[in-house]
Amino acid sequence: MLDSTRRDARSRIAPAGLMFLAITSIGWGLNWPVTKFLLTELPPLTLRGVTGVLGALLLATIALLRGDSLRVAPGIWPRLLIASVLNVTGWMVLMGLALLWLPASETALIAYTMPIWASIIAWPVLGERPTLLRTIALVMAFAGLASIMSGDGLAGSAAKLPGIAMALVGALGFAVGTVLSKKYPIQLPPITAAAWQVGLGCLPVAIASFVLETAHPALVTPFGWLLLLYSVTMQFCAAYVCWFAALARLPASVAAIGTMAVPVIGVVASAVTLHEPLGVREIAALIFTLAGVALATR
Repeated sequence: MLDSTRRDARSRIAPAGLMFLAITSIGWGLNWPVTKFLLTELPPLTLRGVTGVLGALLLATIALLRGDSLRVAPGIWPRLLIASVLNVTGWMVLMGLALLWLPASETALIAYTMPIWASIIAWPVLGERPTLLRTIALVMAFAGLASIMSGDGLAGSAAKLPGIAMALVGALGFAVGTVLSKKYPIQLPPITAAAWQVGLGCLPVAIASFVLETAHPALVTPFGWLLLLYSVTMQFCAAYVCWFAALARLPASVAAIGTMAVPVIGVVASAVTLHEPLGVREIAALIFTLAGVALATR
């Protein structure tokens, strides 16, 4: 049994962890414009749940081809289920519902308060005392997001309170899942762990989609099918595998701060592919956020 609280070489910054974190950030960042386009062709629960289940099946197939076992020891099931709910189900469902009350930009700003909660939770749970550089990194990263949001702001009207609450709960849940994955590691091969977490997390979303939504696959365009293939293979396969691999090699707070690049990548990718605005605010956000990530990894 691994002692995840032991302060050894694993608490240091591993180059492989940074590589995996970069792949995760790029995959999840590019998925913002991909998802935005696909929501014009498929309802949200169908899009997130069904593609997630397909991604989990693909991951399970890859694991078996590699000779990895899909067997889960009885003692691992509780932490596996908790991680699936916090890191997959809660994040996708709550952020999706928050969009019913909030603009996407405001939802993204609230969602990526997650590194703050992870850093706070990691201190008492993991003993990862925040360093000065990581504190500055958080400030710079949030300055980058503030640059993106400076023209919109958060309206504190009562009509938006449900969306704000859902986005905050989703961000807090993901932060808790990130820290618990370090405190109580899921001792499975990375691809097997990803297959189970994505599958268990997306299955209830897929079931809900069949009950609550009506999808029309015949109306999906060829380009839409291509993007669905990307969503299954990159977002739910490669990116999640790399995320769990990064968590195994990096301090939880550093891994969380690294995800701050995701919304910036999403903004830039949306500007290129969807012709959304990319001006001084967006460029400043890119500089601040990536500078913050660089400080966090020192």
